[in-house]
Amino acid sequence: MLQAIGDILQFDPSSPLMISSGLFPWLFLVMAVGAALLRKARAARLLWLLVCSYYCYYKTTGWALVWLMAVTVSDWLIAMAIARAASTTLKRTLVAVSVTLDLSLLAFFKYASFFAGMVGVTFVGFDVLMPVGISFYVFQSIGYTVDVYRGRVEPTRSLLDYAFFLAFFPQLVMGPILRAGDMLPQLRRPATVTRSMLGIGVWLVVCGLFKKAVLADFIGANFVNRVFADPLHSPGIVNLLATYGYAFKLYLDFSGYSEMAIGLAALLGFKIPPNFNSPYQSASITEFWRRWHISLSLWLRDYLYISLGGNRKGKARQNANLFTTMMLGGLWHGASWNFVIWGALHGAGLVVHKWWMRLTGQDPKHPGRHPWPLHIVAVLVTFHFVCFTWIFFNTPTIAGGEVDGVYRAGALDVLSQICFHFAPDRFGAYMSQFVGIYRQPLAFLALAVALHFVPESVEKRCRDTFAAMPLWTYAVALITIVVLITQLDVTLPFDYITF
Repeated sequence: MLQAIGDILQFDPSSPLMISSGLFPWLFLVMAVGAALLRKARAARLLWLLVCSYYCYYKTTGWALVWLMAVTVSDWLIAMAIARAASTTLKRTLVAVSVTLDLSLLAFFKYASFFAGMVGVTFVGFDVLMPVGISFYVFQSIGYTVDVYRGRVEPTRSLLDYAFFLAFFPQLVMGPILRAGDMLPQLRRPATVTRSMLGIGVWLVVCGLFKKAVLADFIGANFVNRVFADPLHSPGIVNLLATYGYAFKLYLDFSGYSEMAIGLAALLGFKIPPNFNSPYQSASITEFWRRWHISLSLWLRDYLYISLGGNRKGKARQNANLFTTMMLGGLWHGASWNFVIWGALHGAGLVVHKWWMRLTGQDPKHPGRHPWPLHIVAVLVTFHFVCFTWIFFNTPTIAGGEVDGVYRAGALDVLSQICFHFAPDRFGAYMSQFVGIYRQPLAFLALAVALHFVPESVEKRCRDTFAAMPLWTYAVALITIVVLITQLDVTLPFDYITF
């Protein structure tokens, strides 16, 4: 028995810890109970939460935990030195050292093989060793040192506070990317979990689990993944529907994780800002990036776009900065050309939208709402542009090719099927067969689309009503979701777990 328990508690590379896995709720329960017992002892409570977070991260990525610790200590010391530095030159040097060290670590693990391949050098193995969530905690730590340099945040003298700010699990693994100015002050206040926070926290966890483990996994496993695995054997209409399916599957997967992370934080007394806001309701690509992965969008704006010059040096420079920011944002998602092209397409889309706003005399910061027929057209155009870019995001290569004697389709193959092999002459007969095969995942996809377009006021009313219910209803909701997940028997890894 002791051997079995030891095997469960040790890191297993074949079964890393996920917040939707069966072990995590028990670990979180231990974490929450300990935090409640220590609520009057601030330092002891934070230390307990930090140890639990480190252990959960170890269960997720193994001894790559040491790199998180290294970034923590390094940037904490550098931020303190920046605050004490007497000259602007020294402050700039110190923040440059911090950013260089952080990006060097990220580049070493994430991009070494990619850049080596560009010059024809074989560099094997580091993609396997890449610490989970490194892109998130490196960006979060860079944001802290830059904010200290800019005078927006006072550096914390407590290494414990800063360590917990970077390591809070599950936010650590897939975001949202936190700001020190939002999180550090919460660590200094007395720990309180109000009745409202408890209800909203459970609501977000339930909704997040439903999005990820019910809708996203079922749509992905039973429809999207099958079509994208071999798109050349499906006509264009099926490839197009699978692209729509992937758009919602990715959104449900990532927003579901974010909601679970925000909900679990609320159960421990912390407030984390939302990371998604119904992005497919957007009427422009600019609005899309204000609704999609909000913490990354704001990070790219504040620490990359503005650092490049923003809109302060003329329209041409602004367009170049927008394009560069989005292209680098694409590269942040992964070390391959498909992510670079995905980012470049979004950069080009933002540039074109800015040009259109100037041409029509609209204020880019406060665009007027079109009459509803034009608004619907704008939403449809934006959605289809985003879906077009998702094809590059979801395929590992641009053009197809043989791998170990087997042809692997690329993004251009999917686009070719959609554009040139739509099979309109056999549309009716094929769609009847298609609906028969994929009836259940299509029903789940239809439900996902309907829920996505529920008005925000209705969502808020449902959340507040649930939060005001008796405590036993929270348990019933959680048990219902767990039973539903068990019945579906589909478990896929989170899409953003490797970023």
